[in-house]
Amino acid sequence: MSLGYIKFPKDQFIDAHEVNKYQDKEVLIITTGSQGESMSALYRMSIHEHRHIKIKPGDQIILSAKAIPGNEASVSTVLNHLLKAGAKVAYKDFTEIHVSGHAAQEEQKLMLRLVKPKFFMPIHGEYNHAVKHQQTGIECGVLERNTYIMSDGEQVEVTPKYLKKVKSVKTGKVYIDNQLNNKISDDIIIDRQTMANEGVVMIVGQINANDRKMEDRPRVSSFGLVPDKLDKAFSKEIEDLLVTFLENAKEGLFKNNRVLEDEIRKVVRKHCIRKFKKYPMIVPTLFVQ
Repeated sequence: MSLGYIKFPKDQFIDAHEVNKYQDKEVLIITTGSQGESMSALYRMSIHEHRHIKIKPGDQIILSAKAIPGNEASVSTVLNHLLKAGAKVAYKDFTEIHVSGHAAQEEQKLMLRLVKPKFFMPIHGEYNHAVKHQQTGIECGVLERNTYIMSDGEQVEVTPKYLKKVKSVKTGKVYIDNQLNNKISDDIIIDRQTMANEGVVMIVGQINANDRKMEDRPRVSSFGLVPDKLDKAFSKEIEDLLVTFLENAKEGLFKNNRVLEDEIRKVVRKHCIRKFKKYPMIVPTLFVQ
């Protein structure tokens, strides 16, 4: 409206808290959320958490944007919520309702030819989009050596005479412990993800280095790998595995507890990969005498 493309009387616009004053057929709601963002108004409406507006059977929803690559799962989630709420959803039914917030290639070329930049650094989209945009800049007269494609964490130094890459900074996700308000170390995160996705196998035992045998049956515990009813069978498998390993182990292994535990870790992990197609965390605690 501010650009003059459409004209509506201002009294035809209402705020969200006024919706209930009108019949459904009198109200058109324009809202955010076409990419399935979990905090968007549309998403909150779809799960009945919006303060003023609830989606109900008979409502017609039109998503006027295609899913950005990588957002397909989020868009699918909000579609499912809307349909469960009873609404009708127009998503891929009409091409004419889909709009883009980005310039087309010819519009990019026009801007490049008007501005005539000496240096050009495309920054939006994924890496393949940046490469394509870089090629557009070269086609419009920017020297290839003056074009830069950046990755997360890379820095550039800009002066009136030159633009160049300098040192990088560390980037990525940072996990915070919300109880202590401290950063959680990356190795802790990796361990937690492994335990959650692959399971844990714990082995406790005592080894007699002279006769290469276990002093007693090792204690084997597994979590997230086999069902409880198979615990005994799994323990027997690992016990047999250890017996075979110890019989064929090199003499020098028994002199270094850490190396011995590493080798046992590898043997048990290979067994789990072969049988369960999992990469569990292996925690051996062995005493050699």
